[in-house]
Amino acid sequence: MAPAGQEEECVSGAQVIAEALKVQNIEYMFGIVGVPVIEVAVAAQASGIKYIGMRNEQAAAYAASAVGYLTGRPGVCLVVSGPGLIHALGGMANANMNCWPLIVIGGSSDRNQETMGAFQEFPQVEACRLYSKFSARPSSLEDIPAVIEKAVRNSIYGRPGACYLDIPGDFVNMQVKKSSVKYIECCSAPPISMAEVAAVSRAASFIAHSRKPLLIIGKGAAYAHAENSIRKLVDQCGLPFLPTPMGKGVVPDNHPYCVAAARSRALQGADVIILLGARLNWILHFGLPPRFRSDVKIIQVDICAEELGNNVKPAAALLGDVKAVTEQLFDQLNKMSWKYPSSAEWWKELRAKMKSNEEASKALSLRKHLPMNYYQVFHHVRELLPKDCILVSEGANTMDIGRTMLPNYHPRHRLDAGTFGTMGVGLGFAVAAAMVTKDRNPEQRVVCIEGDSAFGFSGMEVETICRYHLPIVIIVVNNNGIYSGLDQDTWKEILKLGEPFVCIPPVSLLPNAHYEQIMSAFGGKGYFVQTPEELQAALKTSLAGKDVPSLINVMIDPQSDRKQQDFHWLTRSNM
Repeated sequence: MAPAGQEEECVSGAQVIAEALKVQNIEYMFGIVGVPVIEVAVAAQASGIKYIGMRNEQAAAYAASAVGYLTGRPGVCLVVSGPGLIHALGGMANANMNCWPLIVIGGSSDRNQETMGAFQEFPQVEACRLYSKFSARPSSLEDIPAVIEKAVRNSIYGRPGACYLDIPGDFVNMQVKKSSVKYIECCSAPPISMAEVAAVSRAASFIAHSRKPLLIIGKGAAYAHAENSIRKLVDQCGLPFLPTPMGKGVVPDNHPYCVAAARSRALQGADVIILLGARLNWILHFGLPPRFRSDVKIIQVDICAEELGNNVKPAAALLGDVKAVTEQLFDQLNKMSWKYPSSAEWWKELRAKMKSNEEASKALSLRKHLPMNYYQVFHHVRELLPKDCILVSEGANTMDIGRTMLPNYHPRHRLDAGTFGTMGVGLGFAVAAAMVTKDRNPEQRVVCIEGDSAFGFSGMEVETICRYHLPIVIIVVNNNGIYSGLDQDTWKEILKLGEPFVCIPPVSLLPNAHYEQIMSAFGGKGYFVQTPEELQAALKTSLAGKDVPSLINVMIDPQSDRKQQDFHWLTRSNM
């Protein structure tokens, strides 16, 4: 209560939102402002939350979700009503499929205009329920802190995901007595759950009796910060392991027990597979033949009970935190004094296949003639990249070949199209990674490697990167198309045939497009590269320029493709 004769202090809805987020230890907000949420962004900045203005709501949502993955605390995506919120749905869906924490806050129509055809009126709470774990609108300004706490808690507890908070336009500037707002204590990190002892014992028995064991490390293990526990399990039990794309680096890719170079053979031959925070979805071919043995025994470790038994009934289902359950497994195997013999025939088979595949990739990467292929590009990039850089990658061949050619040595240092296979995530992810490293490890570099098609989805975020002086290095591997393109001469001949809308192949993009000029236009450094020497020089200069963003546009053979695979990455051929 204010003293007699003195008017009690009031706060606006925007200030309540900002303070409630701050209490929940939210550090980053990404968005595009307009009516009615401008004041929310201003209040967030006043409270100490870092606000990053993006150029597209999808990119803002991608960035906020990547912050959730990298820090374990959700980033916030702030959007306007109607179309603004709809644009953010792609990022919400991607966060849910990736199991990354995200909070989306959307402005909406004033309450007294509902059902009247208000400006950008849309059933936002209902629409977001398809794309989130939790979707709600506070009933009053006083209710905002409780709803925000619940959204943050839902985003990080159990299987992480997206949550939506709807803010009526009239709430933003509405005033309420400061004393009437009660902020909810910050929700703590999720409680650690452990698997049933009997299930752990059963799993350890299967592992100890296996002839061809395989450990698969998923991004759930990276998110759980299980790297030390998993490294101990791998080292002391001698287990061959295979990382999923964003599970790379939980145990370094150069570890002698990593069998990523024999991926198909490892999946096909293993008789016991331990899944640590990985799902048997399309990335792992659903766990089904012919990619897997029909009699394979699956040991599944997951935080989500509903995931256990999806597609394949596990021989042992271990429900719990990946880090804690890995410790349980290790302790049980240690009691049994079990270690997989390095002389086993399985190791000989895997190492022979690894050597064969590595030699095939090396032959492609050391090819001399121009234009370059993917393997040449990644060979030279690999030679110069800092070992601790965060790699962001998207695009079809660019992402898939880069996954095999560019090693990761640390967990949570690779961000890509993920479970949802989403194109357009790259620059948003890179912005998020650069913000996090700027605060936690300023010397760390962020390198974003994109296909030319993937870059086109969110290329204007280059302006965002330059505006905030984020020293991101973008490498566009440019093959003039989607999957494959046309060289300049073939392009000209096709145009002579007649109407371009009929003659230009759907996968083709403009040949020799100068994407580097987009970076130059906003004050960064742009490089047009056609030879290995030019690539090396541009990348060295870019990595040395710690205060200036750069974009290296690398021209490659439009028909460059990956080496022959035993299996396509996707179930069906992508073209």
